[in-house]
Amino acid sequence: MAYTSQQRRQHIYELQRYLYAISLFNSKIPQVIPDGVYGADTAIAVRAFQREYGLPETGNTDTATWNKIVRVYRSNIDSAPEPYNVFPSARYVAGNGDKGQLIYIVQAMLNDIGEHYENAPCVDICGNYNTATADAVKLFQKRVGLPMTGKVDSGTWNMLVRCCEHIDRTITQ
Repeated sequence: MAYTSQQRRQHIYELQRYLYAISLFNSKIPQVIPDGVYGADTAIAVRAFQREYGLPETGNTDTATWNKIVRVYRSNIDSAPEPYNVFPSARYVAGNGDKGQLIYIVQAMLNDIGEHYENAPCVDICGNYNTATADAVKLFQKRVGLPMTGKVDSGTWNMLVRCCEHIDRTITQ
């Protein structure tokens, strides 16, 4: 059976997905947006990959290049988990009206605590620092001996993280 243009696009798309993922770990590899077309951006990313990993710089994906791309991709995926620093700085304070990824995480931690302690409330995980989140933070702060501001500063953040880590250790024992 002949190699179809659809199969070719799928293979190129897979190559581009791997290159894109590798670029997240190695800034020397330019990001290529997977589209299934082996255009100039893909050739540039392949050439950069070849340069970075000691292969002949052709911009073409031969067997050696493909095998190396797969090995590098898998080594990144199979490696130890990366730490994720989400709290912006020691002086940052999150409070009413704030939105975004940090707030989702704060709300998820509050829910983790609420699911394991009867006297701690759960909140909607919505990414918006609302009154319910502020009230749950105040109650948490009260229970751990922090000033009840209803805002998440680095001290409150650290206590939330430690409390969730304690829960995780307790569950896995």
